[in-house]
Amino acid sequence: MSERLRIDGLQYCRWSREIFEQMRAARLDAVHVTAAYWESARELMANIGQWHRHFEAHADLIMPVHSAADIDRARQSQRTGIILGLQNCSPIEDSIDLVSVFKQLDVHIMQLSYNNQSLLCSGYLESEDAGLSRFGRSVIREMNRVGMIVDTSHTAERSTLDAIACSTRPTVISHANPQSASATERNKSERVMRALAESGGLMGFSCYPFHLPNGSKTTLPEFTDMVARAVDVMGVEHLAIGTDLCQDQPVEVLTWMRNGNWAKTLDYGEGSAEQPHWPEPLSWLGGVSEFGNIETGLEARGFSRTEVDALMGGNWRGYLEDALKPKSD
Repeated sequence: MSERLRIDGLQYCRWSREIFEQMRAARLDAVHVTAAYWESARELMANIGQWHRHFEAHADLIMPVHSAADIDRARQSQRTGIILGLQNCSPIEDSIDLVSVFKQLDVHIMQLSYNNQSLLCSGYLESEDAGLSRFGRSVIREMNRVGMIVDTSHTAERSTLDAIACSTRPTVISHANPQSASATERNKSERVMRALAESGGLMGFSCYPFHLPNGSKTTLPEFTDMVARAVDVMGVEHLAIGTDLCQDQPVEVLTWMRNGNWAKTLDYGEGSAEQPHWPEPLSWLGGVSEFGNIETGLEARGFSRTEVDALMGGNWRGYLEDALKPKSD
């Protein structure tokens, strides 16, 4: 069994002991998990409480991550470290003070928007991208101060570039792919990729079929070819994995993810009322337990041992070492 570090930069599975056992079967040392999409502050608190129950009930399999060193402790104890994050800024509502409150509760990553316009910036589905708001700039400064990571995975292009420029600490795109691989606006342009790399940031490759060149039919060699082309743009040191796995989630959860609390009628972008559906899984990544297939594919593509080490977890671990610490004056 390989001894290299394995970190997945984003999952939103239907959490259960079975999933946690599969994380261990895949020897995942840490996973960034989604604790909220559209929830309010009170609802996020309840979700964090549920994670505390998971940590108690499944202490032999998982543990909370308070700092990057906890990833090492999880690895040494053969458990998976859980990094709590938000896919939207909804839980901080209109209060900048909640940034530090949630950081104290081990929420370490926050996306600035999820598809739609937020109080901070524009999501990628908006027809107009106004960039960062005044509140958005203040929130980023506070996130920088307390050690909460700025994530722009679902954020529109100008807003993403604004966030990279505004942040005094490197930002992440935890789960997305190059637009050259799949032209969906959910993926990122080379302009964004280069700006992220130049600022010291990190992008995790998504395995969600709608983000891939041939959808659910995308082969592992096609995925690793995409990785190789991105290395030419950004350098291997700025790339990682963020699968975006949503294993065992019912379609009702997907409907809520897309529509949230913001519309009375179905609206999944640009007026579309098409009922969302989960895509067919990839043949080489049907679930959490097959995470190691990515490593096998990278090796087969000809990446060096050092490069595979970096992509599978080393880059996340190196980034998190400083990113999770409060800013020192």
